[in-house]
Amino acid sequence: MPRLPRMTSQELIRHLQRAGWRVVRHPGSHAILRHPSRAGRLVVPVHAGNIIKPKIMARMLDKAGIARHLAREME
Repeated sequence: MPRLPRMTSQELIRHLQRAGWRVVRHPGSHAILRHPSRAGRLVVPVHAGNIIKPKIMARMLDKAGIARHLAREME
């Protein structure tokens, strides 16, 4: 299994927005994103400049429908 890219929450949100996800609200330390053609929501922890941990990143990519091998291209 390929290693996931290291990125901050702001970088991840930017990549998810390019994939069609939209920030619907940003209450406190988490951003809530929705996709127009996918059911459910994606919750991204936003902690100033901290790198998202690999397990959390993997879970979010799976829920977003982005294959892990394609995530390497996000760097």
